[in-house]
Amino acid sequence: MSERKVRVRFAPSPTGALHIGGVRTALYNYLFARQHGGDFIFRIEDTDSNRFVPGAEEYIIESFKWLGLEFDEGVSFGGNHGPYRQSERRDIYKKYVQVLLDNGKAYVAFDTPEELEAKRKEIANFQYDASTRLSMRNSLSLPKEEVDALIAEGKQYVVRFKIEPNEDVHVHDLIRGEVVINSSILDDKVLYKSADELPTYHLANIVDDHLMEVSHVIRGEEWLPSAPLHVLLYRAFGWEDTMPEFAHLPLLLKPDGNGKLSKRDGDRLGFPVFPLEWHDPKSGEVSSGYRESGYLPEAVINFLALLGWNPGNDQEIMSLDELIRLFDLHRCSKAGAKFDFEKGKWFNHEYILRKDNAEVAQLFLPILKEHGIDAPMDKVITVVGLMKDRVSFIKDLWETCKFFFVAPTEYDEKTRKKRWKEDSPERMLELADVLEALDDFSLEHQEEVVMKWIADKGYHLGNIMNAFRLTLVGEGKGPHMFDISAVLGKEETLRRIRRAVEVLK
Repeated sequence: MSERKVRVRFAPSPTGALHIGGVRTALYNYLFARQHGGDFIFRIEDTDSNRFVPGAEEYIIESFKWLGLEFDEGVSFGGNHGPYRQSERRDIYKKYVQVLLDNGKAYVAFDTPEELEAKRKEIANFQYDASTRLSMRNSLSLPKEEVDALIAEGKQYVVRFKIEPNEDVHVHDLIRGEVVINSSILDDKVLYKSADELPTYHLANIVDDHLMEVSHVIRGEEWLPSAPLHVLLYRAFGWEDTMPEFAHLPLLLKPDGNGKLSKRDGDRLGFPVFPLEWHDPKSGEVSSGYRESGYLPEAVINFLALLGWNPGNDQEIMSLDELIRLFDLHRCSKAGAKFDFEKGKWFNHEYILRKDNAEVAQLFLPILKEHGIDAPMDKVITVVGLMKDRVSFIKDLWETCKFFFVAPTEYDEKTRKKRWKEDSPERMLELADVLEALDDFSLEHQEEVVMKWIADKGYHLGNIMNAFRLTLVGEGKGPHMFDISAVLGKEETLRRIRRAVEVLK
């Protein structure tokens, strides 16, 4: 097993937007593949034509492009194991269905939906298996001539997998250890339907994994119940030697921990559960996405990586390269992981802080443009450097620091009552004269001169600075005062002081 090249796959169905749980599954596959110098395959499982949603496949590809997770082969990426879309592999599956039938590992069943429904009413917890199959209409209970005649007539049928009863099936799981299931609790699963000449998930999955030389199947915990069936199918084909290793990941739970995370939780608590905004072509409903909500892709990756896995130390901030280096399936938890969306915001804040000011400024420019601001880049870079530690999202920078670009037209009532004293107009005009006399308007020089003036006059430092802030900002917020005046420049600072005195007298 250890000599095999690592090949993993992410195989979504194009039935709508990609859930964030699916993104995490893909991420873990990606990290595992990259760490072992292996291949990351993108397969589309579209055998259920009734559930196909136009645009879903393109949406999934676009999501991974945004997140920066690159596939090595697959739908739209090429490769030597195609086609990678299951609907284009019909003839391949038919061949393998025939192999199972010829070897007595599967059989043809003609039971109609009505007949199956009647059986369910007659037998409590009815299961199509070794104990009931001979009482049903299939190739095990009917004479061969009748079976051939029914098929020739064009009667619809399914092919069922023949599971031998009372056998312990061992599934070795890299996260959960040895999982043992008795075959008697499994039913004879449908592998193929003549109606649409397509296999079910179980058969297509096994055949594709085998032919695409998949070495490890890393998927969500919800697939664990089908693992014993997949082991039996590998055996039925005589493919034990190439059976992949399994790893079933813990569920993503609601933020309060009760039950599986759903889109409704996101709607209810105000966070996205999809990587990109999704426009449902059927209902017209628009669902929010991480990209459009202002998350940085690297923050989303880091946040998701730690939902159900930890690096074994206290490190929380990790680049994709670090994640690749540290990732270990054995450190995935068995228990579900609560989806702490507030932590997601924290990661975004941390990544904004770590970004170069020029890069954050570049991301902020379109928002400034939206507000009709055309500011020189060096000013935007300086402002971002002063203010980025106060926001969790780039888009929040506008509300936090618009006073750098737009002079206040009104002054916050609460701050005014508290900070604007009787002598404030007089003091501010005096301050304006002190500042106007400066040839050097640098932060350091302003601070030195103004502090000396306050001390020489015996003025109250807090009163002066609070009133100064109100004149430039319009409220009691913002960074160090001389940072603000230095960015605004001499002319604008004087204009704002004098205008405030006019309005606030």
